[in-house]
Amino acid sequence: MLAENLKRLRTARGWSQEYLAHEAGLHRTFVAHVERGMRNISLDNIERLADALDVTPGSLLTPS
Repeated sequence: MLAENLKRLRTARGWSQEYLAHEAGLHRTFVAHVERGMRNISLDNIERLADALDVTPGSLLTPS
């Protein structure tokens, strides 16, 4: 769910993983691993990604 929503929202904005990572203050490889479901993620980092994408953290965690 999180991985799919994150990738969908990022690509809808035309953002690269690197750009999203920069906006969220995270590393690009971290974003790539989250999008592939290969990485556990803390609530803090979910909030950082949500803020960067201008969405609520809950919207990243609910089915689309």
